Amino acid sequence: MRIIFFAGKGGVGKTSAAAATGIKAAEMGLRTLVMSLDVAHSLSDIFDLDKGLLDQNKGRPLQVGDNLWIQELDIQEEIEQNWGDIHRYLSTLLNTTGLDEILAEELAILPGMEEVSLLLYINRYAKTKTYDVLLLDCAPTGESLRFISIPTALEWYMKKIFKMERTLAKYVGPLARKVYNVPIPGDDYFDAIAGLFDRLKGVDELLADPKTTSVRLVANPEKVVLKETQRAFMYFCLHKMNIDAIIINRILPDDVKEGYFKSWHESQRLNMEMAKEVFSPVPIFHVPLFKDEVLGYERLHLLAERIYAGRNPLERFFEGEPYKLSKEDGRYRLVLNLPFVSTDNVELHKIGDELVIRVGGIKRHVLLPRHVAASRSVRAKMEGEHLNIFFEGEEHGKRKEC
Repeated sequence: MRIIFFAGKGGVGKTSAAAATGIKAAEMGLRTLVMSLDVAHSLSDIFDLDKGLLDQNKGRPLQVGDNLWIQELDIQEEIEQNWGDIHRYLSTLLNTTGLDEILAEELAILPGMEEVSLLLYINRYAKTKTYDVLLLDCAPTGESLRFISIPTALEWYMKKIFKMERTLAKYVGPLARKVYNVPIPGDDYFDAIAGLFDRLKGVDELLADPKTTSVRLVANPEKVVLKETQRAFMYFCLHKMNIDAIIINRILPDDVKEGYFKSWHESQRLNMEMAKEVFSPVPIFHVPLFKDEVLGYERLHLLAERIYAGRNPLERFFEGEPYKLSKEDGRYRLVLNLPFVSTDNVELHKIGDELVIRVGGIKRHVLLPRHVAASRSVRAKMEGEHLNIFFEGEEHGKRKEC
């Protein structure tokens, strides 16, 4: 099975890129599902379908072409299927605080429920081999990062908290019911949580397996968008997910350079140069701005041709980790693969939360997590073909020096 995430800032064209890739994969004779991970679903709009078709389908996959299906989850259906006992307990608990019963039912739909439901589908489709290709249209960057961190957070909860909570509810519950008018969760509640976790087993390994799963970051040639894409790049790397391509969408054509668009064209050119420095060695696909909206099967097919230019859309365009970040003995270490380079040829500059690495005429920008960016000192050391950058000490209101 091949799984590809399309992630990036809201409005950059993730849904279009995922749908276009789905059309190409389906034409190759592969059973392909494009699934929306965004609460504000827009897959049906991109395919120019009647929204009622998906509403009638109640969140199940809908076939839109030969070998091609799309899926937008219906959270109410997912609550009934996956969260029944958990949702009922939370609703009852909130209702005892004085909230209206209907409001309590709405508030009991907690953040993360839809994301877990999506992970359940991904795991199930992978295990049952229902589809050959799974293309995931992600929510905007922040929500996507929360989505991929859920398996790790759930595993920690099940190992550290779940058994203790269940034991306390079993032994303290009968006494608490006599003293407090607050519902105590019963076996149905805990069995439901355990069942969910059991159905999620293996999904974290699936997402981190570079032979199966890739991430393609979609961006526009704008400085603010590329900064957010750079941040997503770092965090997907931290989660050990393979990023195999960057898609820069809506680039002004070369023949649009004069008058009103002159400054826009120059700005985009500079931003694309910056993107090359930031994301190297991951390949960048340039997609020109279309004359009108990309809606419907034919326009999406044309978009796929513009993105991949005859290449196999399911190819792994880059394998490996652009860099590794780890913490050892209280200090952070960033490792980059730089063959044929000596430490004498390397210059480091830390500006805010960004590390600028210059090697001869090549420059790399690495956006650092907050705790790493707060380090007081930075030093570099070559070990074979790898440049090791060490961050030590915390910044205490002083200017950082490299």
